[in-house]
Amino acid sequence: MFHILLHFLIPLIISTLFFKKNWKKAYFLMMLTMVVDIDHLLATPIYDPLRCSIGFHPLHKLFPIIVYALVCFIPKLRFIGIGLIIHMILDSIDCQLSNGIWFT
Repeated sequence: MFHILLHFLIPLIISTLFFKKNWKKAYFLMMLTMVVDIDHLLATPIYDPLRCSIGFHPLHKLFPIIVYALVCFIPKLRFIGIGLIIHMILDSIDCQLSNGIWFT
């Protein structure tokens, strides 16, 4: 539950600290990136608290994560890239805390 809360709090903190003029837009776009979890619907079971999503789900693999990092450098897509990277970092931390690994 705390992990899910962080998916809302960390983008809020980042958007208000670093994007003060456009913090609402930044936060909204970062929240839209939560749709990346749609790939969880491809897994059986859909939710497994002991499964590390990093490296397992298609949109949580290394190549897409590299693309997300590159998107951070495109000004018009920057908030999307940052939101996706925050999401992947939080999921990786969750893997470490839950399973003792950073990715599968």
